[in-house]
Amino acid sequence: MKKYDYIAFDLDGTLSDPEHGLIEGFIYAFKKMGVADYGDRESLRRFIGPSLYVVWQEEFGFNSETVIEAIEKFREYYNIYGWWDNKVYGGVREMLATLKARGKKLILATSKPEDTAKKIMSLFELDKYFDFIGGAAGDNRDHKWEVLSYSMRESGAVADNTVLVGDRMYDAEGAAKCGVDSLGVLWGHGSEEELKNAGFTYLAATPEELLELLK
Repeated sequence: MKKYDYIAFDLDGTLSDPEHGLIEGFIYAFKKMGVADYGDRESLRRFIGPSLYVVWQEEFGFNSETVIEAIEKFREYYNIYGWWDNKVYGGVREMLATLKARGKKLILATSKPEDTAKKIMSLFELDKYFDFIGGAAGDNRDHKWEVLSYSMRESGAVADNTVLVGDRMYDAEGAAKCGVDSLGVLWGHGSEEELKNAGFTYLAATPEELLELLK
């Protein structure tokens, strides 16, 4: 396997499981926006990972103004109750510590707003492993490829020595647009079928398997 100096990580579904806090926030927002048919809790898992600006317009027909209002409603809940209603996946801390000990540069590239991402990373004391934490910034930096490009630029990473680790097809798509290899993790919110169809360069079933791949 190719050697990489920079390992870029997604956050939700890759380092931590935010499912409960996020879904409660989604339900709160839909009720506030008068959306009655938003599905059950299991179906709402599909909104974990991608940009809400994009998928909520596609799923519910929100226009550019109402999707902003819906996301503001979501954040009314999430910014107070949801962001900490989260847990780090087993083996992730050890994985990050090992990669850091190997001399790898770790960067975060998440579609979550950057200030929220920094709070979560600090809460779980994962920030100590990272050389740069990058996140979304509204209309200026929202899609995965935009966040990844920004995080790489700010950290000094270049495409041929960087791999993006993520759990959804949006991660593979963003990596491909940036000319970066991708590693899909099967412990997150994307199914094995989704990850295989998305065209990830590599797949890992566990943090231990990821470490083997990234020796």
